[in-house]
Amino acid sequence: MTATVERGSAEELLQVNALHHEYEVHGKQQVAIDSQTFSVRRGEFVSIVGPSGCGKTTLLRAICGLTPPTSGAVRIGGELVTSVPKNLAMVFQDYSRSLYPWKRVRDNIEFPLQHKKLDAADRRQRVDESLSAVGLDSFASHYPWQLSGGMQQRVAIARALAYRPEILLMDEPYASVDAQTRSDLEDLLLSVQARFHMTVVFVTHDIDESVYLADRVVVLSKSPSRVVQEIVVDLPRPRDQITTKELPAFVHLRGEVARLVRHGGHPAVD
Repeated sequence: MTATVERGSAEELLQVNALHHEYEVHGKQQVAIDSQTFSVRRGEFVSIVGPSGCGKTTLLRAICGLTPPTSGAVRIGGELVTSVPKNLAMVFQDYSRSLYPWKRVRDNIEFPLQHKKLDAADRRQRVDESLSAVGLDSFASHYPWQLSGGMQQRVAIARALAYRPEILLMDEPYASVDAQTRSDLEDLLLSVQARFHMTVVFVTHDIDESVYLADRVVVLSKSPSRVVQEIVVDLPRPRDQITTKELPAFVHLRGEVARLVRHGGHPAVD
């Protein structure tokens, strides 16, 4: 099942057009991303998967304005991205480095709001709502080092929620937690995405995770990467870790994505 996305649609929030990125290694140019083109609709959840080392993180850094592409363009809300957009938030894989250990949970969540024109009452309300959304109401006064890894990642998600971004980028945010915590965080993300109507771009190595979470999976080839296929995930919502993953449609989709990733975007050879 391949998604056909109408380019230039009014529903599109993110547009990646002919994105190409090279870097220099020992005096030679290496191509990391080779003319990638795809879009994400407002309110859509899109997973990005591909072989290890195919440039998924480089793609996210280009989308959020941290790595200028060699050529091509990224637009959010029709605006060309030339620096970090104000309407964007990102949750990183290494949550321990993204939180300030000397600040309490509440202060970590509130910190980015200093750059918004909000009074103290509005900031407090946003922090309270975000803490409640991730189930950390009673941990607002704790320091990050007093929390488990899964709880620290909840703080990182709460901080992104409080910022109220138009688009949330997530770079393998659950790669460092155990399987049960990962499942819990996946379900948490689905619930807060539905509650706040967020647009999410989610990079992962986990095939099951990519299908379970997304409305659409964008599969990249091996490096230099290009978009191989966009697979629509037409599974019912709300989703459940057991019921959803037992569906024949889920099994079929995860197999389809896995084959594409395993063979680097090329058809299997018998």
